[in-house]
Amino acid sequence: MNKLNHIAFIMDGNGRWGKRRKKGRNFGHLKGVETVKKIVSYCTKIKIPIVTFYVFSSENWRRPKAEINFLFKLIQKYFSAEIDNVISKDIKINILGELKKLPKQLRNILNKTSSLTKKNKQIIVNLAINYGSKNEILKSIKKSKQLNIKTVSNNLYTGKLPNPDILIRTGGQQRLSNFMLWQLAYTELFFLKKLWPDFNSRDLHKIIKKYNSIKRNFGGI
Repeated sequence: MNKLNHIAFIMDGNGRWGKRRKKGRNFGHLKGVETVKKIVSYCTKIKIPIVTFYVFSSENWRRPKAEINFLFKLIQKYFSAEIDNVISKDIKINILGELKKLPKQLRNILNKTSSLTKKNKQIIVNLAINYGSKNEILKSIKKSKQLNIKTVSNNLYTGKLPNPDILIRTGGQQRLSNFMLWQLAYTELFFLKKLWPDFNSRDLHKIIKKYNSIKRNFGGI
């Protein structure tokens, strides 16, 4: 059985899910949040230490302004309402990305959530918001006084956290979309046609089972 410390998710398909049901893209985002909650709960149950969700990329600013505003308000509303519940479940929230470009109220609630949960230990939930991996790597290189793999790794948003063992992308696309390019060098990649709101713990269980059957050589034999 392979060691499993960290699972990363590219949550693709929310908008398409909503449109297929003739309820709009925003309805898909609402359902997507419910899926995140269910997956975090399941990962806590099976004792996965770290999960990372790609919430909003640095390229997603190209989307319609109304959709962006809805998504930001959805995140803000969720943490305003659920912060006590997050704390009670001993969940640590880390935010990966350039927060300075986000609306002030959203930035404040994210910083507050991160601060209030920083000592929690049950599970680490990384939320990549206004995140772009190329910019992350560039910033890390600029911070590194001695340029080597260790210093660049330590200066990434993920710092000294272990790299993802598994990446799961829903929605049918088979690409990384500027997500954790450095960290995913030896990650096992799983691409699903299923849209994110339809993803569930049974799907994750199947992927973990398949992951455990893989011989991971990391360049060796």
